[in-house]
Amino acid sequence: MNTLTALDRNRDQDLFESVTEEEIIRLWRSIKGRGLSEDEAWQAVVTGIALDMAFSKSKSCIQIEH
Repeated sequence: MNTLTALDRNRDQDLFESVTEEEIIRLWRSIKGRGLSEDEAWQAVVTGIALDMAFSKSKSCIQIEH
């Protein structure tokens, strides 16, 4: 199943309950295959996870006009 499809179906579910270790490793390999070192690719994955965690709750917040 496509990760994005799974996330859309389970919008109320915690993001990390639906992402598997295999999907994270597949993402890491994909990033690494684009020319980054193993460490750079891993940092990109970790940064992405951190950003997802930081902003995942913002989808359910009320939009504020500036």
